Amino acid sequence: MSNNQLLEDVTQKAQVWLKGNYDAETKNEVRRLLEKEDKTDLIEAFYKNLEFGTGGLRGIMGVGTNRMNIYTVGAATQGLCNYLKKQFSSIPQISVVIGYDCRNNSRLFADISADIFSANGIKVYIFDALRPTPEISYAIRELNCQSGIVLTASHNPKEYNGYKAYWNDGAQLVPPHDEDVIKEVNAISSVDNIKFTGNKALIETIGEAMDKEYIERIKSITLSPDAIIRNKDMKIVYTPIHGTGVKIIPACLKAFGFGNIINVPEQDVVSGDFPTVISPNPEEPAALEMAVNKAIETDADMVMASDPDGDRVGIAVRDDAGNFVLINGNQTAMMLSYYLARRWKELGKITGKEYMVKTIVTTEVIKEIAERNGIECYDVYTGFKWIAEIMRMNEGIKTYIGGGEESYGYLPEDFVRDKDAVSTCAILAEMAAWAKDNGMTVYQLLKHIYVEYGFSKEKGISLVKKGKSGADEIQQMMADFRANPPQEIAGSKVTLVKDFASLKGIDNGKAYNIDMRLTSDVLQLFTADGTKISIRPSGTEPKIKFYIEVRAEMNTVADYESANAAAEKKIMDVRESLGV
Repeated sequence: MSNNQLLEDVTQKAQVWLKGNYDAETKNEVRRLLEKEDKTDLIEAFYKNLEFGTGGLRGIMGVGTNRMNIYTVGAATQGLCNYLKKQFSSIPQISVVIGYDCRNNSRLFADISADIFSANGIKVYIFDALRPTPEISYAIRELNCQSGIVLTASHNPKEYNGYKAYWNDGAQLVPPHDEDVIKEVNAISSVDNIKFTGNKALIETIGEAMDKEYIERIKSITLSPDAIIRNKDMKIVYTPIHGTGVKIIPACLKAFGFGNIINVPEQDVVSGDFPTVISPNPEEPAALEMAVNKAIETDADMVMASDPDGDRVGIAVRDDAGNFVLINGNQTAMMLSYYLARRWKELGKITGKEYMVKTIVTTEVIKEIAERNGIECYDVYTGFKWIAEIMRMNEGIKTYIGGGEESYGYLPEDFVRDKDAVSTCAILAEMAAWAKDNGMTVYQLLKHIYVEYGFSKEKGISLVKKGKSGADEIQQMMADFRANPPQEIAGSKVTLVKDFASLKGIDNGKAYNIDMRLTSDVLQLFTADGTKISIRPSGTEPKIKFYIEVRAEMNTVADYESANAAAEKKIMDVRESLGV
């Protein structure tokens, strides 16, 4: 499409908003964008419609079809209503749960959505205040609802908001439901098709009672209660980074038996502006800085931080010198998998029907841990909805032990169907208590796992490419890698290529079909020395992502530093080979 044609198209879309049944404030902002000499903001606001990706609907707040506002949220909700009424036409009363986080406009979008659902004759259970995303998943299942939504943009910057849609199993939408909901949304040709006037009789507020039920269920997954009793005074610093974990995670830790929870008062302030951090992302070292400083000040054992919607966790622990070090998402997922597998085995709970799930970009060590302990391990696409799909497929047939992904999301229970920072914090604390009982710190436990299962080091690299031009550049980069995949990476031959967009692979020169239900825009490269590289566009942010995993020799715990240094050099060599 030419630049002139693009500008003409977005201008026509903007004119519809000027003439339609939109509020005066919205029209004034659209008019301002139209009158600006630089049309970049106009194009960014209208060049496409927001679509469901791996995390649902997510975008920068503002006017326009490509922005989060009451009209795009309204269209999404109306489309979901229309789809629910078709799918559950035989049910006397369709019902949904609505949750929201601390972000600016989250409560507004939640209330607008409640009105739209109720205007369509759908019963609404809406939380009385912000709650973590996994509790909404739990509530959908407990209240036997057909769907639910959470207003959140997870760990994105403060300019963003989002809309996660859930199905009746408490999991985010997967095909065909996500695609069919989008069709319903796209079929809404006018703002006048959205029913904004709610029916208050169909809107019910829920809150504390659900919190108590949820925490009690999480308590049921404990594997080492005696270790907690012996280490109940272990000092744990926790921060919600201004978000939804602020009350419920400390309450859950105390319910497990931990009595020495130390907060970070400045970050207990609920705020969509995230005033103490540049980015409320527990993957970012800066987001944990205040909590680490508090841990040093109070001589704490470990630090835990959850993201704004309470589904992801970042941790820091003391190294052998007593200094705090950050543990990355792969390491945390690996340690949790090890702890769950070992304790299940020690307790005699392994029967041959147990399984774990990880994403294809998450460390391969998890698969080795599972298989050596008689546990099946599934590989799925990035996005926790795919882990939940495996859980749905195996419900009543096999027993879920745990699952996770490198992006700091884990789930150690089966009564929630999305990543859960609440239960994860509890099990991480329990794991630390168990390690202490066994004469180890968490850091030493990590090293022992590497000795037993082999050392790996992972590095995630994200190249940000904003706007339409960035999206085009990302698309071209993926096309180039597919057309000319490297034959050698960092001096090691590429022996296996997996292209999940075509579900075709090449294993040592031989073509084969990849056994996955659906395609995905991911390319993976494996080399003779055990290196794994995954390349994919982000489903929720304007990024192309590279996931690098390398292996190194580590025969004793004393080899950790040398193994880590060798792996770090290998990663740099891989980056140079890839040009990233």
